[in-house]
Amino acid sequence: MNEATTISALDAGCLSCILSFTTPRDACRAATISKGFNSVADSDSVWEWFLPPDYREVIARAVSPVAFESKKKLYHQLSDTHILLDGGRLSFNLDKESGKKCYMMRARDLHIAWENDDRYWIWGHLPESRFEEVAMLKTVCWLDIRGVLATSTLSPKTIYSAYLVYRITRFSEELYVPGEAKIMFGGVVTVTRGVYLQQPHTHAQAQVIPSTRKDGWIEVKLGEFNNNDGDEGEVRVAFTKHETFWKTGLILEGIEFRPK
Repeated sequence: MNEATTISALDAGCLSCILSFTTPRDACRAATISKGFNSVADSDSVWEWFLPPDYREVIARAVSPVAFESKKKLYHQLSDTHILLDGGRLSFNLDKESGKKCYMMRARDLHIAWENDDRYWIWGHLPESRFEEVAMLKTVCWLDIRGVLATSTLSPKTIYSAYLVYRITRFSEELYVPGEAKIMFGGVVTVTRGVYLQQPHTHAQAQVIPSTRKDGWIEVKLGEFNNNDGDEGEVRVAFTKHETFWKTGLILEGIEFRPK
């Protein structure tokens, strides 16, 4: 009995179970090489496994209703675009490869030193941002940005990285000087020094360099943590630059958490 005959002899339930132990990419590939898998690869019973267990509760919090014709189309919709949750305070999408949850906290819900003093920061709208407001730095010496997220919202048994997401104007000053990032999780504090918001003038050791994202924003990695069971409480993230130089030209969108 050849392989094709063996697969075709299995019922739809067995084939769905087999595909559920693979990845979304593997399921799509299997559908192209086997008629047996092709018959179930697009089924809701398969793609239900790839969606987060609480996806119904998550999309129920969306600012705009999330309509979908099948679980496969919902998966691709959530992995190709982001949706706003909780009145626009939080952005959500799925990692396309793994189906793990990704979140971005908006700048307004971060703790920013002097954020309500318009001598240092102003709040405004930027059409390119997914959020209604972004934080625009006028000038400040003490650059201190912190965020707190409940780890129960993230996918368990997953290593996450946290990223500061921002833009830099042509009038920026002193942002090429390195800062310090901290991840505080499960009683452990991880410190990363030499984190740059702009490309440094000279190549230095142990530095974290920013990169431009597909959406046109810039991101720099602040650190990572292992969300073992998802019930450790909160993860706290900080980026600080406390030297006495005056800084300007930063537009802050938020902090994003996504699987490593």
